[in-house]
Amino acid sequence: MRANKARDTGPERRVRSLLHKMGLRYRVNARPLAGLRRTADIVFPAARVAVFIDGCYWHGCPEHYRPARANDRFWSDKIAGNRARDAETNGLLTEADWTVIRIWEHEDPVEAVKRVAAAVRAAASSRRARSERTAPSS
Repeated sequence: MRANKARDTGPERRVRSLLHKMGLRYRVNARPLAGLRRTADIVFPAARVAVFIDGCYWHGCPEHYRPARANDRFWSDKIAGNRARDAETNGLLTEADWTVIRIWEHEDPVEAVKRVAAAVRAAASSRRARSERTAPSS
């Protein structure tokens, strides 16, 4: 189990590289909310977008997850707990007005990055529109 990396996995590095090439800047393995002991793989603090790149096994991908053959009760409980924590995290961040994007490790990185970039740009344009409405008239 020590060989399983908690950060800087291949899918994470591919997505980050594509985002960087698009000119988007972000934080890596950061807490979106200060009081929440959960880290997102990629965070855009100003846009309030948190990106999680989930491993198919560890997060129970509906397409690729296969139950363990040994110690199956332990692993099924572990995966169920991960899924519950993911759902709770999504809810807490959404309540705090964050956009949550979950990417499966098997997803095409180019398509995933398009979703992330669209969310970041939408948040930026929404922020601009709010600031224009609240700016004092001259």
